[in-house]
Amino acid sequence: MDSELKNSILKTGTTIIGIVCKDGVIMAADRRSTAGNIVFGKNIQKAVKINDYLVMSGTGNASDIEMQKKIISAQLRLKELKSKKRPTVREAANLIGMVTYQNIRQPTMIPSIVGTLVAGFDEDGTTELYTIEPAGTAMKVDDYDANFGSGMPFVIGLLERQYKEDMTIDEGVELAVEAIKSSTQRDIGSGNGIDVFTITKKGINHAVEQAIISEYKNRKGSPRTGSFN
Repeated sequence: MDSELKNSILKTGTTIIGIVCKDGVIMAADRRSTAGNIVFGKNIQKAVKINDYLVMSGTGNASDIEMQKKIISAQLRLKELKSKKRPTVREAANLIGMVTYQNIRQPTMIPSIVGTLVAGFDEDGTTELYTIEPAGTAMKVDDYDANFGSGMPFVIGLLERQYKEDMTIDEGVELAVEAIKSSTQRDIGSGNGIDVFTITKKGINHAVEQAIISEYKNRKGSPRTGSFN
C-alpha cells in the first residue's frame, strides 16, 4: 500500500472500557466517530448488545467494526442452532479473535484492523470480560481494560487508581462514567455522549444513555468560553 492510499484511509478514535465487578461486568463507550480530524458523528452507539447475553464494543475503522458485529452475531446463532447449545462468552471471544486474525492476514488494499471488548453472561450465571487485541489474541480480563482506543491513555491511569476488586455494579457504573468523561476532555477522538451497560446473571441493562453537551459562558478576562458538563 503506497503512502497516498495510507493517507486517504479514514480512521476512527474512541474510548471503550470494560470493568469487572464482584457481581457482574461493566461495558462503556463514548459516542463520537471521526474521519481523520473531522467529527463525523456525534451520536454513534459503540457499545452494542448483539444478542441476549453479549455486549460488544470496538475500536478501529467504523465499517469494519459494524461488519464484525453482524458476522459474530450470525456465527454465534448458527453455532447455537447446530450444537443445540448456547455458546459461552469464552467461545464468543475466541470466535471474534479468529475473525480478527483472519481479516488482518488476508491480502487487501485496505486491511481490517479492529480491537474489541466483549462481555456477557453464561447459562450458569457467571459473567466474563474479554479483550481481543487488533492482531487477534483473545484474553480474559480480571479487572479492567480499554483495548487500544485513542482514549485509552487518558483513562487507564484513572482506572488504575480507582479500581477495586470488590467493587459493586453501581460503583463500576460510576467509575466508567468518570473514565469516559476524563477521556473526552483530552482525546479529540472521544466525546459527545456516554453509554454504559451492566452485565449480570440477571441479564443486560443499558444503565446510562447520557449526552455530553457544551455550555458556553462568558468568563471575564479569559478568551475561553467553552465548558462541559
